[in-house]
Amino acid sequence: MTRRKALSIVIAFAVCAAIALAPTPDGLSREGQSAIAIFALCFVLWVSNALPLSVTSLLAIVLLPTLRVLPATRSFELFGSPVVFFILGAFILAAALMRSGLSTRLALAFLRRFGGSPRSLLAGVIFSGGFLAFWMPQHAVAALLFPIVLEIAHALRLQPIKSHYGRALFLALAWGAVIGGVATFLGAARNPLALGILRQHYDLSITFDEWLVAVAPFSIILMVCAYFLLVRDFGIDVKDVSMARDALNMKAKALGPLSRREKGVGIVMLITIVAWITSGRVVGLASISIFAAVALFVLNLLEWKSVEEYVNWGVILMYGGAIALAAALHESGGARWIAHIAADRVAGIPPFWMLMVFAVAAAFLTEAISNVAAVALMLPICFGLVEGSGVSPVSVVFAVAVPAGLAFALPMGTPANAIAYSAGYFRLRDSFLAGALLKIIALVLFTLVVKFYWPVLGIGTLPGRCAGETRPSHSLRFPSVDLVCG
Repeated sequence: MTRRKALSIVIAFAVCAAIALAPTPDGLSREGQSAIAIFALCFVLWVSNALPLSVTSLLAIVLLPTLRVLPATRSFELFGSPVVFFILGAFILAAALMRSGLSTRLALAFLRRFGGSPRSLLAGVIFSGGFLAFWMPQHAVAALLFPIVLEIAHALRLQPIKSHYGRALFLALAWGAVIGGVATFLGAARNPLALGILRQHYDLSITFDEWLVAVAPFSIILMVCAYFLLVRDFGIDVKDVSMARDALNMKAKALGPLSRREKGVGIVMLITIVAWITSGRVVGLASISIFAAVALFVLNLLEWKSVEEYVNWGVILMYGGAIALAAALHESGGARWIAHIAADRVAGIPPFWMLMVFAVAAAFLTEAISNVAAVALMLPICFGLVEGSGVSPVSVVFAVAVPAGLAFALPMGTPANAIAYSAGYFRLRDSFLAGALLKIIALVLFTLVVKFYWPVLGIGTLPGRCAGETRPSHSLRFPSVDLVCG
């Protein structure tokens, strides 16, 4: 362990102890004070990355009953949130896609269609990554496309650092996966995490199709913006991509015809997506995910050994702990007290601009820490800040979770960036400058989406409706409550 990490751990526990042992302020319960102490400890550890995210989350689960914030049964019960099992099922489905080779076949088919010119090939990298990230974790998409894009670069004899087109290709690889990852619950587990925190706070949910309709248009338009930004900033210093097209054709030909396993996995995935859209609210996203995962084994389409290779168990542990910590802050009154202290700074801000403040904070925080940590840290506080303001908690979920996924500037912002950076075709300066500009474009576009598109769907910043009240026929039934209704 490095000295910096050791110092961060000492500071984290010192801050936790100082808050827990201090006199309890007026308006805050003892349980709430302890919850804030644990929250502060996790904040320091998550920001410093002194311990793995999953270990920090497990520590939070143990400290909640130890400091008497929640009973032990309640603390571990929260870890078993349905969202955790949805994430598990989604990871298993992604493992089947990758193990069967279907994901590689889809990526090659997509890229071959765009391989006619340098510009279209660059667009193909962005949109193939974005499309796959609709249905697979974005880091898995980046890992899948990395050897394919690297083969394209070698076929075109692109020089690392020196080639403008090489820089654009690998930034397109990262950006496509990142942008596509915000559009559904499958591209990144921070979206289900936000959904789990929403459920714990308000017993509300968002269906798969509602999230897709609300965010996918933003994601697609942002991919187009990313393409034009790469063309403008780096230019196209390659005139002919026929060698790359030949390399893709050879790789696709080597795959042979669709195998029984690929067909089976494709059918299971298609049925699962349809079930999420049509029955997610009734049956539950988690139940459908687990049923689909079991079906893969029943049909002999996947072996458990493959699951162990592809599923990141640490991520699942991290989300369970984050949901438990958020629920503890809410139930103990800690989040409400923090929000009350911060309320003076946001007093008088119109609901729309309050959402924008959340979005900007999440977008820039995610460059410094894990996007899931950003969601876990921000959502409980943001929920407390909007109480009585007329802002729907569902709007808050979107305003935090979507921008938290837009990490473009730094390799440490997301694994997709780190994977692309490892190829050595662009410098940190390249990704920082271009990524910062893309983030500004993304926030402007997000502002327009919140202002003009979401109200059409019924995701408003105006006072919501109490539970049980019907919605207008034009709404997609987005759950929204007036927080003063209780």
